[in-house]
Amino acid sequence: MKFLNYITIVLLASGSLAAQDLSKLYEQVNPTVVVLKVEENQTVIDKASRSRINVTSAGLGSGVVISEDGLIMTAAHVIQAVDKLLVEFSSGEEVPANVVTLDIDADVALIKLIWLPKDLKVAKLGDSDLVKIGQQIMVIGAPLGLSHSMSVGHISGRQKSGQMSDDFEIDEFFQTDASINHGNSGGPMFNLNGEVIGLVSFILSQSGGFEGIGFAATINVAKKQLLGEQPFWFGIETIPVKGEMARIFNVPQEMGLLVQRVASGSPSDLAGVKGGLYKVEIEGMDFLGGGDVILALDQYTISPGLNIQEFREYVATRKPGATFTLKVLRGGQVLELVGIVPEKK
Repeated sequence: MKFLNYITIVLLASGSLAAQDLSKLYEQVNPTVVVLKVEENQTVIDKASRSRINVTSAGLGSGVVISEDGLIMTAAHVIQAVDKLLVEFSSGEEVPANVVTLDIDADVALIKLIWLPKDLKVAKLGDSDLVKIGQQIMVIGAPLGLSHSMSVGHISGRQKSGQMSDDFEIDEFFQTDASINHGNSGGPMFNLNGEVIGLVSFILSQSGGFEGIGFAATINVAKKQLLGEQPFWFGIETIPVKGEMARIFNVPQEMGLLVQRVASGSPSDLAGVKGGLYKVEIEGMDFLGGGDVILALDQYTISPGLNIQEFREYVATRKPGATFTLKVLRGGQVLELVGIVPEKK
């Protein structure tokens, strides 16, 4: 009995020590975590009046500061076609930011603060190749708007490129049982050394809430796609259409990209790309119809076999001031729109 009591005391003490260590870790890394407040403006057709109305939608995401000059990593889907972007720090200070680059397939993005806040804290980036299944991790973000919330879990698996997508190839994600909900997107996943090993991406859910299966883009993929040569931000949100969907939209090739939203003042907006106008539901999928369908960018035709890495490298090497041509399907006609590569911010 004394032996059992001794074991119990040791286990309780160990649990208390672990909680204390996580508390210290949270205090250490939390100032590097930010909340992203985004706004998107969209013109849609009102079903009742059949007139065009302007709709502004607001959203939340998370991110992590990675450099002293104000670079922040987040998830691409949070800021893909954003019109207004504010970064809120743990101190409550808010700073506007610009989008630098993103990779929608890997769901990683890089933004930059327009000015630096007081006492900026920078996170350490780890090596996700060293992470093993079963390791304990910590996620900090703004789930359901509750900013700087912490959840703890483990690495449940590692999903490789192409395993979860029938469209373009995707990259590498960690699977985790740490609680993740809307607002966590883009937030950092830390190891117990306080290093960022992933960026929260998405959940698999039947209820719409967290059910124990969340995913985070690995930090090595984020570093590769965001910190090397950077493709410029096009400022559009698209969905792939192929197969039966391509036939419904009369796409004259195997696949295209249906434009949903276009960020005001972005290169795509200045080139004349049109976003969706009509709320549509086909086979349970909600989206906006009536926008352009992108068929090609310069010599790159949109197709399931498109070499994404080669395409990214091509876009990344385009110099500011150079032109690019988008071939789009609009109203049954194929048009060519010319845009200008922006200066890097």
